[in-house]
Amino acid sequence: MGTVNFQTTAEFLHRAETEKREVFRITVDHPDMTVEDAYKVQEELVSIKLEQGHRIIGPKMGLTSQAKMKQMNVEEPIYGYIFDYMMVPDGGSISMQELVHPKVEAEIAFVLGKDIEGPGITGAQVLAATEYVVPALEIIDSRYENFRFTLPDVIADNASSSRVVFGNRLTKPGPLELDLVGVTLSINGEIKDLGAGAAVVGHPANSVAMLANMLARKEEKLKAGDVILTGGVTGAVMLSVGDTVSAKLDGLGELSFKMVE
Repeated sequence: MGTVNFQTTAEFLHRAETEKREVFRITVDHPDMTVEDAYKVQEELVSIKLEQGHRIIGPKMGLTSQAKMKQMNVEEPIYGYIFDYMMVPDGGSISMQELVHPKVEAEIAFVLGKDIEGPGITGAQVLAATEYVVPALEIIDSRYENFRFTLPDVIADNASSSRVVFGNRLTKPGPLELDLVGVTLSINGEIKDLGAGAAVVGHPANSVAMLANMLARKEEKLKAGDVILTGGVTGAVMLSVGDTVSAKLDGLGELSFKMVE
């Protein structure tokens, strides 16, 4: 219903995040909104955060499992950005009052030692440019009512980015077969989900390669020092006040946080 105003839409989504409230998905009013439109909204949203003095830690990938891509009817993952205000220390706490309806998933993060510029980047090239890999817990928190959205909605909403916990252990990627890394996600001591690195488009390095090639379309590149979330190895599990969340990643370490009021 009319042309999408990228800045106004970004401001609407930014208010939803800062005011911690659910909103109707934006494609209700803009059913013809394209993925390209959605990334333009996301760019405006990122600009708003940067203008407020926040700093980008690095990009993140979403919809990196075959099941999620099939569910959303897409052939490639999506991306968003993690900011400094989203970071929570390992063993720290996250307030439910700061979020809408958070879920958690376990991931493998890459810390780049060199710039990576597509197109044509491969997973092997990513591994060669990676300084460290780090265990991570990403807390996603769609601002849309009941977590209901289409692909353009979630892209515009910065891919549901909300909070992230990184482990304190840095591991060189060389000898590790990251596709075979086993991962367990537990809440209050009970395993809620498990998986292996191969759940992320066959290998987490493939996810970073896909990201580099997607960014190349906008003549952008991944930079040395970027910390990149490669996508959920486990499914996303709903969180409640009082939950103690932990993850164990074979060969990479363990990490945790607690949900408080």
